[in-house]
Amino acid sequence: MKKPDTKIAQYHLHKAHPEKLQFELYDLNAYRKKSGGQAAKAHSHSYYQIIWFFDEGGTHVVDFQTFDIRKNTILFIAKDQIHAFDANLEVNGWLIHFNESFFMHSDVDIFLKYNIFNSQQNPCYAIDSETAKIGTFYISLIAGELTQKHRFGHGEIIRFLLKAFLINFERVHLGNTEKNLEINSQYELQFYKLKELVEYNYAKGLSVIDYADMLNISARTLTTITKAHANKSTSKLISERVILEAKRLLKFTTLQVGEVAYKTGFDDASYFVKYFKRHVGSSPSAYRNAQSPE
Repeated sequence: MKKPDTKIAQYHLHKAHPEKLQFELYDLNAYRKKSGGQAAKAHSHSYYQIIWFFDEGGTHVVDFQTFDIRKNTILFIAKDQIHAFDANLEVNGWLIHFNESFFMHSDVDIFLKYNIFNSQQNPCYAIDSETAKIGTFYISLIAGELTQKHRFGHGEIIRFLLKAFLINFERVHLGNTEKNLEINSQYELQFYKLKELVEYNYAKGLSVIDYADMLNISARTLTTITKAHANKSTSKLISERVILEAKRLLKFTTLQVGEVAYKTGFDDASYFVKYFKRHVGSSPSAYRNAQSPE
């Protein structure tokens, strides 16, 4: 990737045209050739992205990990997540873009969002041929519906097909783990609502009590929820999101440490340095130097 800039490039989907369908389906090969070097530079989106690579070969960077692309690799890129293609333009597959306003309409969508698109550990995995057939079936239905934009229920059909596509993939993914989602669990729903609140407020310096008040529960109950579903305290969950953003800015931009502090909610740069060192084990400057390519 190229040398970091003072700002991470961010791209938007129909930002100036809210009346348009907030969803796009692209042939990956055509899109990759059109995007050229821009897509190979670390960037983010204000929308969600699904990248389906048909063939083995090459790599893809997502935040701080580099993934080897295998046959039928699926990447789920959350909004604001940093990623970059490699230099290879000859890639085949599908690319799906959609805004949160298109997707988020029910509690089930919160579960999908935070299990598929906000998995820092595993945003990438390869699917088997049978799952690929199912995925191809849904993609073909979506592609067909995209040609019917003036018909009744056009957007709703695409939304339902996208959700079915994601649920099927998540079923397969969960089948390879010991994890079991309980969509009807009130505590689990509260946990994902907390993550949603943290995502939008992590740079505001809010306390555990503040988040508990937003959820209309006690701070003790909130801690019980996060302990049960993430095996960590609520304060740690909040600090991890702050540190994630700080790491992104330190690695992918040339912003001064004081500017990184400000963007992550700290008025005092020296306190930010202490906070970062306490959670990461090294100073922001040392972390940045360790991330820099040789």
